[in-house]
Amino acid sequence: MAMPVLGLQVYTVRQSLSADFVGTLRRVKEIGYDAVELCGTGPYGGAEVREICDDLGLRVAGMHIGLDALERDLPGCIELAHELGMGNLVCPYLPEDRRRAREDWLRVARDLDSMGRQCRKAGLRLSYHNHSFEFVRFGDRYALDLLFEGSSPQNLLSELDTYWVKHGGADPVEYVRKYAGRIKILHCKDMAPDRDRSFTEVGSGVLDWRAIHEAALEAGVEWYCVEQDVCAGDPMESARISAKFMRSELGL
Repeated sequence: MAMPVLGLQVYTVRQSLSADFVGTLRRVKEIGYDAVELCGTGPYGGAEVREICDDLGLRVAGMHIGLDALERDLPGCIELAHELGMGNLVCPYLPEDRRRAREDWLRVARDLDSMGRQCRKAGLRLSYHNHSFEFVRFGDRYALDLLFEGSSPQNLLSELDTYWVKHGGADPVEYVRKYAGRIKILHCKDMAPDRDRSFTEVGSGVLDWRAIHEAALEAGVEWYCVEQDVCAGDPMESARISAKFMRSELGL
């Protein structure tokens, strides 16, 4: 089985990225990453960012694009993905007013399924990235499961976030196995063993990475994208520590 490609969700280094887009991407490559997952293209167009990444030896795993943008201009999002030379669009969040009731989740599932069908016809994949609010129950079902049960595995994939699954009270290993074949990008994020369940570097927290890695290999995950929403120190140093752990301990 193929080893996933190690990437960084650049939201981790967003402040540095906004100050020096190219220099930050260069540093991401230097500290051990082979790919990036974008959350914007800074002052550049899609084709320019693709050229920058090509020059640096970075692949583009995918890009987070808000639900409002996907709904407002899906053809434009698809065009941007093609310009970037990437295969994955990711809806990163669901606004509160779209997720109050069970029917809201089923409606969003239908909406994302429809957009995912259009993406698939364009040679792309649409994924949904979870937080922990998806682990609210409606009857005997988590909202996250309603979302994926209400959509086709061909049209809507899961960008499972390991930290947020744990934060929601579920087991990341179990969820990787549950959605095997439906997860192409895994968000690798760890939880500190403190009272606040703080974000921490991969390998420094409570998640069982060897078990996650084994399940991910069996599940056909193609990309590991490290993300740390908040860092106690320098975000680039946190990203380096996570990359070092994943290279040395998981054999990437």
